[in-house]
Amino acid sequence: MPTGTKMMTNPSKDAHLNRPTKHIKSFREFIASLKDIGELLEITATVDWNLEMGAIGRLCYEKGSPVPLFTSIQGIEKGYRAATALGGVSNQQGLYLARIALSLGLPATAKGTEIVEVIAAARERDMIKPVMVKRENAPCKENIVLGNDVDLLQFPIPLIHDGDGGRYINTFGIIVAQSPDKKWTNWSIARIMLTNKNSMTGIIAPNQHIGMIFEMWKALGMDMPYALVLGGEPAIPFVGGMPLPAWVDEVDFLGAYFGEGIELTAAETVDLPVPATAEIVIEGHLSITENALEGPMGEYAGYAWGGEGTPKPVYKVTAITHRNDPILPFAVAGEPVEEDHTAWGIPNAGEIVALLRKQNIPVTSAWLTLEAANHWGVITIPNNWRQQMNNITCDELIQKIAAILFTSKAGMGTPKFIVINDDIDPTNTNEVIWGFATRCHPGSGEVVFEKENTNPLVAFLTSDEKMSFKTTKVIYNCLAPDDWGEHLPRRVNFKRSWPKEIQEKVLQNWKTYGFSK
Repeated sequence: MPTGTKMMTNPSKDAHLNRPTKHIKSFREFIASLKDIGELLEITATVDWNLEMGAIGRLCYEKGSPVPLFTSIQGIEKGYRAATALGGVSNQQGLYLARIALSLGLPATAKGTEIVEVIAAARERDMIKPVMVKRENAPCKENIVLGNDVDLLQFPIPLIHDGDGGRYINTFGIIVAQSPDKKWTNWSIARIMLTNKNSMTGIIAPNQHIGMIFEMWKALGMDMPYALVLGGEPAIPFVGGMPLPAWVDEVDFLGAYFGEGIELTAAETVDLPVPATAEIVIEGHLSITENALEGPMGEYAGYAWGGEGTPKPVYKVTAITHRNDPILPFAVAGEPVEEDHTAWGIPNAGEIVALLRKQNIPVTSAWLTLEAANHWGVITIPNNWRQQMNNITCDELIQKIAAILFTSKAGMGTPKFIVINDDIDPTNTNEVIWGFATRCHPGSGEVVFEKENTNPLVAFLTSDEKMSFKTTKVIYNCLAPDDWGEHLPRRVNFKRSWPKEIQEKVLQNWKTYGFSK
């Protein structure tokens, strides 16, 4: 979106926040904030990077347990640490999305719809350029290792899942890449696997922004400079997972989001700016000629394909800088809910809201259902949407939404969307399932769109679809039929079918009736 462009606003009825309330500027500060609310567990027992750390992390996701911070790792020098489940969800009452909320500068109790609204609102504001910090003042420069002294094996890089093709160093960091003319600096998340002490390899998808920039360098016959940033300030992975348009710099948007420039510093061996407070920065060039086998890896859809790896470009490493006692963040991809679902899905929902409002679609909110591994997107519409849109039909509305979503990066990775009235909370999966089951007509409710752009890691794709990056997508129309107008039946539940005084009486006497809390 051009700087300063304003969008139609139609904030969620549940949202009371429009801006972040605090900017956490380092990974260390984030770790301390998690500890303050009981969302961090320091594990001092010695653990193995070979599968054990991954298994602990996976169980933490599934139980909603605190973030495990590993402080003693077999075969790794004391002081080198690792942490996972940093974007997972919590089993603490009222703190389900606390890790995401704190990362994005919001109260730990913020609701999903509130987080989405703050992200969408930031897309209305002017971009803010980063602030450059001198190398000597940047915490990420406390240790500098160059050339032949580079050794990635000093870090506790995990073998995450049984069956993975190797140890994955990047599952929750960002790759900094820049177009050759320096007019576009892209921050993105893509998996990167260790190959040896000074090289790595990973997926470079041609329809992703990093793939587009890589192609620019290939056209010049030059390797692409890159920096891999691990453990930057906690909002960075969320903007790295956000589907901003091409030629929009994530760091500038993050400045707009927080209302101040993000602190960067110059890399050592490549001409790129990197986050100044990062735990670890790995620099070098992505080869346009040299490949190495990468994968397989258990992925965000919740499945792991066996077999051999496939050739991917090699990241050659020319420098490593890191903080004293660095912490390596990693994600354990798999069944929901983990960082692939929160750090991609939640900002993706914010961008969907922003895109649709810009085109005068009166959305109240959106959500990529976490439990569906981002394969479902839910868009909520007010009951009076027909009045706001000159009395168009349901079918016309669905076609308008599809035209916007499926030609944007925000709509690329999600194959199934549900459009439903906003008496349904899109972040409440139980309500979404009930609403979908009772409101989507089997004959007219399913609107199919052929040969749309897709993320190749969507679970159900055929081999041909993976290769072509095209698949069938669907929007489920769960809005009231046109002949109903605005006359909707009332939901029958505790909050809607009894007078307020009766509700209050029952709640006050709950224990008196004999029920436990």
